[in-house]
Amino acid sequence: MSKSIPFQWTPRKRDFVLEKRFLRSQRDDVMDHPLRPLIGPVTESKSISRKVSSAGSSTNSSTPGTPQPRRNVTAVLADPLGAALDGTDPLSQFAKEELDPLSKIAVEEANWEQPERRKISDSFEDDVLQEWSARKAAILTRFTTSERLSIMTSFLSGGDKVVARPQAVGPPQNAVIEKVKNRLEQLDEFEEGSVKEEGDLTQGEYVARIEQLNSELKQAWNTDQRVKALKIAIQCSKLLADTNVTQFYPSKFVLITDILDIFGQLVHDRLRSKAEGNRVRGKLPVDFTPDMVPEAAKETCRNWFFKIASIRELVPRFYVEIAILRSYSFLTSSEFTQALLRLTRMIRGIGDPLVAAYARCYLCRVGLSITRDRSFIHENLYDFLAAHKQLYSRSVRAELLRQKVDLGSYLTLYTPALDWILQLAAHPGTEQQLLDVLTICKNLNVKSGLVLNSVMVGFKAVYIAARATHFVDLITACDDDGFPQYILFRTLGLCVVAAEPPREQHHALLNVVWKVVSRLSDVGHYAACAEVWIEFAAKYFGKNEVNAILHDMIRHLTPNRAYEQHYPQLQSVVSILLRNTQDPEILFGMDKFLTFIDMFQKEVVKVEVCKLIMEAYCRQKQDAVRDPVVINGVMFLCRVLHDSVNAMTVDDEKRQIAQLICGFLKSVDFGRDFEQQLGFYVDARAAFTNLDYIHLQLVQSVNRLAVETRKIVGGHHTRKTASFVRACAAYCFISVPSISSVIFRLQLYLLSGQVALSNQCLGQADACFKAALNLIPDFPKTIEVDGKPKSSDFFLATYLSNFMSTLLIVPDPPEQGVLFLTRGLLNCIKNRQWDAAFSKTNLYLQVLCLLAASAQESYPYHIEKVDSNDALYGSDPKFIAEVNRLGGVVVEEIFTQLRAFDDTTTHDKQASLSLELLNRLVSLADLSQPSSFKYAGKLWDLCHRHGKQDSKVVERTVWYLQQRAALPGGEKCKELLARIQQPS
Repeated sequence: MSKSIPFQWTPRKRDFVLEKRFLRSQRDDVMDHPLRPLIGPVTESKSISRKVSSAGSSTNSSTPGTPQPRRNVTAVLADPLGAALDGTDPLSQFAKEELDPLSKIAVEEANWEQPERRKISDSFEDDVLQEWSARKAAILTRFTTSERLSIMTSFLSGGDKVVARPQAVGPPQNAVIEKVKNRLEQLDEFEEGSVKEEGDLTQGEYVARIEQLNSELKQAWNTDQRVKALKIAIQCSKLLADTNVTQFYPSKFVLITDILDIFGQLVHDRLRSKAEGNRVRGKLPVDFTPDMVPEAAKETCRNWFFKIASIRELVPRFYVEIAILRSYSFLTSSEFTQALLRLTRMIRGIGDPLVAAYARCYLCRVGLSITRDRSFIHENLYDFLAAHKQLYSRSVRAELLRQKVDLGSYLTLYTPALDWILQLAAHPGTEQQLLDVLTICKNLNVKSGLVLNSVMVGFKAVYIAARATHFVDLITACDDDGFPQYILFRTLGLCVVAAEPPREQHHALLNVVWKVVSRLSDVGHYAACAEVWIEFAAKYFGKNEVNAILHDMIRHLTPNRAYEQHYPQLQSVVSILLRNTQDPEILFGMDKFLTFIDMFQKEVVKVEVCKLIMEAYCRQKQDAVRDPVVINGVMFLCRVLHDSVNAMTVDDEKRQIAQLICGFLKSVDFGRDFEQQLGFYVDARAAFTNLDYIHLQLVQSVNRLAVETRKIVGGHHTRKTASFVRACAAYCFISVPSISSVIFRLQLYLLSGQVALSNQCLGQADACFKAALNLIPDFPKTIEVDGKPKSSDFFLATYLSNFMSTLLIVPDPPEQGVLFLTRGLLNCIKNRQWDAAFSKTNLYLQVLCLLAASAQESYPYHIEKVDSNDALYGSDPKFIAEVNRLGGVVVEEIFTQLRAFDDTTTHDKQASLSLELLNRLVSLADLSQPSSFKYAGKLWDLCHRHGKQDSKVVERTVWYLQQRAALPGGEKCKELLARIQQPS
């Protein structure tokens, strides 16, 4: 295209009302939308669809010209997706399948497991055995020690030397006899004393030694050293007879019995493989009987029990036999109960009551897995109750005095074992069983807090809560037995929280219990009880009782900063209050709640607590908040969260905190008192200065406040409301610069300017628009989208298009000249380095639309009470001349880009841009001007020069010219149509 061709931009005069009327006249009325069958609700099944399609010939047999009554589109028109999927969407079809793909994979993997593991049962035995696995971790965490420990073994310093003995020469019978003889001699060597003691071990070192023994046992078994594996199991069992460090005994019991369980499983698997190897029919079924087991496997099984029976000491013989007790199934299926009762009576020979109690626990756990007859469990419970006085014997007290352990701590060591035994004995835990156990205790004169605590743990909470006052009397009667009374009240509290006691007992129960709890001198004991009973008060009482308990907790925990040692309990109290309070305002209405929060002096803990409260507040609060007490309380928590943000805080943490604070800001609403609302936002801006999201929310909220004001006055501002909306605009203009994100600032400047313009605040609107234009040079070249850097051209082009639509109705300030903001926008577009030249030219095409609309006598849209340039200038020739001059400059910039696209690699872009500019000239320019008409023809030729034009766009352009030619004054469009339809 020659640069010497003169061009003069002259927009045509448009009648927007007439154009809308014409476009409306071109619409055709239709009965149904073509997409409606695809998006309508699929309510008919496949059979209904078939019925409709088969009946179509009869129901639709009328002539085409006859109007049909409107029917349900989804019932008449066949949905192609519905036909393919039986009338359902893909997700609904997948939901009908029995198993989803992941479940199918899990089932397939489960089919490869051992038959024993594929048995899934909902029986009580399976449930409690799984529960024991969960209890082990709690035991290991709770029962620890700082004392030095010792271990006696011969396998931790290189282990035994396995002597290679000469093989016997002779008949096979002699070889078997010699092999058995060698193994018995090795066992005798162990009995004679090759064990070494390793002392002065910390708890961690002791656990490591136990794990090492476990590894040694597995290694010995895998290398066919069966006697060595047995000796390791015996030595581990002997460790359970040692109570030199009493506090660690429950944890030691868990560690050792794990090794014994492994040993028992190894023996059982060995016997099973031996039986299957000598069996004609192959593998044994899951529920095999002894008559299916070959005699050789039975003989091996008897040898194992004979070896164990030869162990001299009671404790290791007892534990190792229980470990392999499951292997009795190879010999008999009817003597399990007799064997368990025999082992139960063996425990009576163990002198240490603590060792005996855990021996009963292990017996009950293993016995439950091999038989459903629980008579041996009741026998163990009765024996424990009958021998209960041994716990207070003179020898026990002397040992506790030697180890410097108080009686209360010693009795708590029994709780895991006794809880387990009583839970098994109490199944199914009926009310009558509870009465029977209490009767037995009464008959045996057992007034023990230890037993009473296990009773409350083992039976259902509903039965305990129904007799809450009776249990309070029983706890009081156990005051001097040595068991910590606070544990009993805590356990009772857990029961009455889980199940509501009789309503008439609520006040009496809380008064009696709290009198005892409030007199506890040990702060730890007090915190443990208060943590539970405050939930009882929160569930069944009002805020006054909860506030009184909070006050009492503050009084107990404040001296000597005792609260610093009990942060977990205090956090639990806050969680309990939030969980049992439907409206968070109730908590802030308590005068002791924030004082209680002040006890969290450690910053990390305090931030977590405040975050917990704010999450509950934002989740539960539905109504608007206007109570100043609540607002001040929540504001205090928000300040704590805000002040915790520093340079090291990660972005996700900042986002979470900002969301919580913004949730609070959005909940505050003073109704029609807009001045108080604005004052609150001013205070919030001063309080929260570090987070962009909060400032963004505040600017949005103040803009909403200005819009609400405009709605109330109906656009007719008084002096007071005009001053208020100007104050809102000033607030936004001042707040936006404090936001670090350029993108947020640009968006907020435009939004604030639009709101100010709608409220007739012209000066404030101009200031916002100027600030936005000044920010455009600082706009980043790339922005992060889904964690990846992307060019920012598309976002900025979209933003500027929105900006142009606003500039059309912005009146020019008197002191700045014609189209001051538009000229500034053109400078920004021209001076920016765009990644794609097409983005720049597209914006220039948008500017042509803006300038064409600016030259009209009446603009297509206005803001009420705001006079735009059409009213200010009244189509003044000087104004129109300036608009045309700017239009010529813009078109010349586009021509420059067209010349730059004159290359084989950019012909498609040249054709597209030529066609777009042609569309702008045809729709916006005055074709009666010779230059416009001539350029339109040349642009048509240019877009067809290389055959790269878009045929669909060409068709739309021709269609538009045909429609324009049919309107009055469409002669030039007819000429242009004739021109472009001539062969080039």
